[in-house]
Amino acid sequence: MRRVYTVACLLFLCMIWGATGINYDTTVIDQIRNELLRLEKSLERDLFDPRLNVFEGREQEKYMWLIKSFKNFGDELESNYSSNGYENLNALSSIWLWARTESELKAVDGLYRVFRLMQREIITGNAPLELSKLNDFLNIILHDPNASIVRTLERISNLIVQEKLFVSAYQEASSQICNEKQSLQQLLYNLYTTVTLTEIKGYSMIQFSYKMLRLYNPGSNFTEEMNIVKQQYEKRTMETLRAVKTAMAFAPRQLWRCDARKHKLDETYTTLRQLFQGYIVNEVDLNADATCRENCAYYEYTKVYGCYKDQFCSQQRKCNGRVLKCEYVDSDMWICPSAKNSDRRYEYIEYESGRLMGQKGTCSKPITKVDSWWRWLFWHCSYCFCYCDDSNINSDRYFSLRKVVSDVANNKVITGIRFKKVNKIIHIQIQEGELMPHGTINRATVEWKPIEEFHILDNNVTNGVDYHTLSWEKRGLDLDDLSLDQNYLLTGVKFRVIGARLNLEARMTHFNFTTGKLTRPLERSFWISHDKTERSELKLDNPDIPTRAPLMTLPDSKSEHQYLNFAPSDRKTDAAQNTIPFLDIQPVESNPPIPIAGAGVFHKGRSGSGGFVALRLITYDFSPHLKVDLNTNAESSIVDNLHDMITV
Repeated sequence: MRRVYTVACLLFLCMIWGATGINYDTTVIDQIRNELLRLEKSLERDLFDPRLNVFEGREQEKYMWLIKSFKNFGDELESNYSSNGYENLNALSSIWLWARTESELKAVDGLYRVFRLMQREIITGNAPLELSKLNDFLNIILHDPNASIVRTLERISNLIVQEKLFVSAYQEASSQICNEKQSLQQLLYNLYTTVTLTEIKGYSMIQFSYKMLRLYNPGSNFTEEMNIVKQQYEKRTMETLRAVKTAMAFAPRQLWRCDARKHKLDETYTTLRQLFQGYIVNEVDLNADATCRENCAYYEYTKVYGCYKDQFCSQQRKCNGRVLKCEYVDSDMWICPSAKNSDRRYEYIEYESGRLMGQKGTCSKPITKVDSWWRWLFWHCSYCFCYCDDSNINSDRYFSLRKVVSDVANNKVITGIRFKKVNKIIHIQIQEGELMPHGTINRATVEWKPIEEFHILDNNVTNGVDYHTLSWEKRGLDLDDLSLDQNYLLTGVKFRVIGARLNLEARMTHFNFTTGKLTRPLERSFWISHDKTERSELKLDNPDIPTRAPLMTLPDSKSEHQYLNFAPSDRKTDAAQNTIPFLDIQPVESNPPIPIAGAGVFHKGRSGSGGFVALRLITYDFSPHLKVDLNTNAESSIVDNLHDMITV
């Protein structure tokens, strides 16, 4: 009967815990803090509650129980956090306020390592319990004027609250966050985790010290000192929580990459080779009758019909596609042709008037003099500057339309993303990892998912279904960020075509933060997109190739309602020999890996640069899960009452 009554009381306890608001929907670091507060209460009962008398007649075992309890807590702490997280805060290295904070944090970490060593030697190594030496260590923790943990934690709190560490981190790190493989909000969360981890270590040493001193000095209970320390800890915790939540509320969650320090073709960036290119052609070759009756501007949309008398046309690569947007610049010119194996046609063009297109320098091939001429007395056969849109075998102009999804059947979500060119087709490649409880990712499972390769000429591969072909009429790309609310994570991406433009889609899957489980992902995942077709064009003025830019490119597109057109590079600086923007193919991945709430495609550039099209991720917002359960008194009284009920 007594056993049944005990079980009933335990069930009653579980119900009461739910009613008192004890929250398990929190981050790992907050869960550990709450566990420390519960450990504090349970040790108070086990060691000092006269009603229990757990160690009656075995006083020495109380010391071992106390040490072992804090060792077990430390083991769990280290199993979740193998490092203090300083490696995730490199973006703060230039901030003096952070340097001061880091110094204080490391002082606590140093004492905690000694604390852990003592635990292992006594519990695991069976070292003798020398209470006098231990008492000296406790006095250092509590009272040493230089090393006291109590004073150190107060100084750390002052740096956070009074000197506004999180605000300073927000302001200083925002300009360089793209180097850190983190969003700005993620950086603030990692800073919070590092600070809280140290606070937990410090508070655990303080609690251990007072409880050990109470055992060592039976006539003193240190109640007043312990209450003051606890109140200070609770106050610091709430102030830190308030400070980080305020900063995180304004911090952007976009995760993207800075330009590479050294641009490397097909390693850090790639191009759409021979998509649109400047082309010198005489108007006599732009019509079927080989006449010169019109002018260059007449030829908006045509093709090359022949090569009149094997003039300059016989010395250059023919445009076998469409010839577009022709314009008369000047009659005569000198052309520096590019090498035979180059994607360019010309290194530079210098007109007789002095106008220069491209970068004049040493010409590796003989310079060619190109002159317009008169036919009879009436018709001027002019050389025109046009654009060539030629879908030849060397042209890279294809985007995969196939979906790319994480292995949701094994609870995997997207953790990284990048562009990759395979068989002249631009693919989106994803990195995936197993989702774990409380918004963590199993690092051992993180890997890049192999690309589903194909060729455009393969059987059962269809233009408009498996891939999209860029052309002058269909060269647009919508610039969007896609995400939903707190309950969804990114599990897939793909491109589709709306009208004449590529448009990004994202697959979202519902999940449970506490358990880390996706919710029926095979049945309930769905795709989202921005379907708006009325958008403003992102204009690129005088767009030189971005690898020549002296400064790093920066995001300059809006997150929605905007698009860009792939187009020839600037005539003046590049003779329109490249297609811009280029594509940034650097991997976009978080470090440490965290769940991703969305994805986007955007443009980053500078004035006078064609810039890059790039992918970015939207990191999960942890701020709603930053919580602390300080309602330990309610929980403690419930347990005490339960004890009375059981022992009746």
